[in-house]
Amino acid sequence: MADAKLTATTRTEFGKGAARRLRRAGQTPAVVYGHGIEPMHLALNAHETFLALRTANALLEIAVEGEAKPILALPKQITRDPILPAIEHLDLILVKAGEKVTVDVQLILVGEAESGTLVNQDLVALSVLAPATDIPTEFEVSVQGLEVGAQILVSDIVLPEGVETAIEGDTLVLSVVPAPVAVLETEGEGDAAEAEAEAAE
Repeated sequence: MADAKLTATTRTEFGKGAARRLRRAGQTPAVVYGHGIEPMHLALNAHETFLALRTANALLEIAVEGEAKPILALPKQITRDPILPAIEHLDLILVKAGEKVTVDVQLILVGEAESGTLVNQDLVALSVLAPATDIPTEFEVSVQGLEVGAQILVSDIVLPEGVETAIEGDTLVLSVVPAPVAVLETEGEGDAAEAEAEAAE
């Protein structure tokens, strides 16, 4: 069900100084809220949390010290260190099995459009309503063989059962346009150089 399982302790000290002390001790400060509960201020293992959040929209099962049952949570806002591979602070939203949540899922283009064209991608992620315990990691959008003038809309994307788009179906995902002249000339030069090399052989 969960993408990762973490353990946590509750925090009783707050502020920048307390947060710095936590990070020096190898922990990440976090806040969990949602479902009408009082925000829970937690300290998570920094390394385990960093690894868990390499997956987008990772569902976390967190065993909080002193709590009878683990909680399920999704990352809402991640503050990353601008230099180091570390997370400075984490906002989490509490979720429950069986409910649906709104998340942004990355769109991955696969295939190649017709030669001499350029794909303009207007939407890089799709906002969807999905089961909290079964969030897609990505959606593939095929551009194979598309010609100039072709368009793909949100309504053209095939979604898994139980997942629905959270934006209008006529929203443009991508369009295919003629490649700029400079690009075509560069491609032509490359083809000519390759032909000359083959002739020399």
